[in-house]
Amino acid sequence: MKKDNAWNSYSEEQLTELEALAGRYRAFLNVGKTERECVTETVRIARENGYRSLEEVRASGETLKTGDKVYAVNMEKMVALFVIGEQPMEAGMRILGAHIDSPRLDVKQDPLYEDTEMAYLDTHYYGGIKKYQWVTIPLAIHGVVVKKDGTKVQVCVGEKDEDPVVFVSDLLVHLAGEQMEKKARLVIEGEQLDLLVGSRPYKEEKTAQSETEKDKEANAEQAAAKDAVKKNILAILKESYDIEEEDFLSAELEIVPAAKARDCGLDRSMVMAYGQDDRVCAYTSLEAILSVPAQERTCCCLLVDKEEIGSVGATGMQSRFFENTVAELMDAAGQYSELALRRALSRSRMLSSDVSAAYDPLYAGCFEKKNSAYFGKGLVFNKFTGSRGKSGSNDANAEYVAAIRAMLEKHQVAFQTAELGKVDIGGGGTIAYITALYGMEVIDSGVAVLNMHAPMEVTSKADIYEAFKGYRAFLQEA
Repeated sequence: MKKDNAWNSYSEEQLTELEALAGRYRAFLNVGKTERECVTETVRIARENGYRSLEEVRASGETLKTGDKVYAVNMEKMVALFVIGEQPMEAGMRILGAHIDSPRLDVKQDPLYEDTEMAYLDTHYYGGIKKYQWVTIPLAIHGVVVKKDGTKVQVCVGEKDEDPVVFVSDLLVHLAGEQMEKKARLVIEGEQLDLLVGSRPYKEEKTAQSETEKDKEANAEQAAAKDAVKKNILAILKESYDIEEEDFLSAELEIVPAAKARDCGLDRSMVMAYGQDDRVCAYTSLEAILSVPAQERTCCCLLVDKEEIGSVGATGMQSRFFENTVAELMDAAGQYSELALRRALSRSRMLSSDVSAAYDPLYAGCFEKKNSAYFGKGLVFNKFTGSRGKSGSNDANAEYVAAIRAMLEKHQVAFQTAELGKVDIGGGGTIAYITALYGMEVIDSGVAVLNMHAPMEVTSKADIYEAFKGYRAFLQEA
């Protein structure tokens, strides 16, 4: 079942739309390198497009009606957008669900130390990474520090041209004989992923002193000498952010590549950037819901956290945030009952919008050509994911797959089907199996990605454009 390359089908007008979408997407990636930043930017864009907070609506006592556009946020790490449809929500919704967390390094709670007059931040990696890919590249620090009094300090270092960057060092090749003999997963071990953040000792301002005071100062300097570089880093943090060492205890600091999203390829046909798994699907889902007016059924764009570590926790898909928000939404529309809520969820249809592995001819042995995703062939559908005999997957029903096929062909959306590599080579999961627990129809769909989970990932602009078209068609037709 050969699929044509989507690039060959575009008119000049479509190429203009494609480039404009890619530009907005790159801008989103540059300001949304963490889940918190993605939520903040999503809310900003939503409000510009007429969305209101569900909390605001509830506080006003207003009853939601067809065409109303609202959003809800959970702990600054999840967000759900809704356009109220013509039918009661009990008839079911049309949901685009994606995740906005990406593999990275997280700063530990007691991270700052000095060794041989070099200051480091201790980290713990988040999600599935090849650890050796994270050394010797420029890294940035993003996140929040919450002080004991509740003051929240935003931190972002390494993104502006004038900012310093940090990095994880690697052993020089001249001394790496033993290292090069190790298995790839052990070349760089987890506890070696510490950030070098400074090497300059702190220096006190000198003032005129008596001999006794000088003796006391000399003793104090000698006692502090071993931590002089760490002391200097703490002084910088105090001056720049008014935070103390103990404030690391209540901080969420994420380490990400200090690089901007860029056009890739001499033909500018691709996008290279950090975090495209799964922000490429999150952003195209956002664009899709912003582009559609009220439909027959309520539409939803759901962007979640923690997918890379199993969708756990209060901000993961396994939390009750979505279910509780739908209940609040139905109540604000005068439609809530427990039975109506259960019916709304079970009668919904969803695209679990998550990326797929793009076929890489340099590593052809890991792919089965007939069932792989290719650049330029459009939106990818994975009937199932999982591993080891489809373990941990949602296996979409044939009836639902047929309905999706008909819908995409009607709207002239380029699409393809794929599996995540050869059988028994590997595998992966999405949020699909979790929402399927409600009884709704769900299938995985997304954009093919090269270098998935690497610090810099690559996608095709054509596939980004087709994903947007496909998600929009789903909201209009499914």
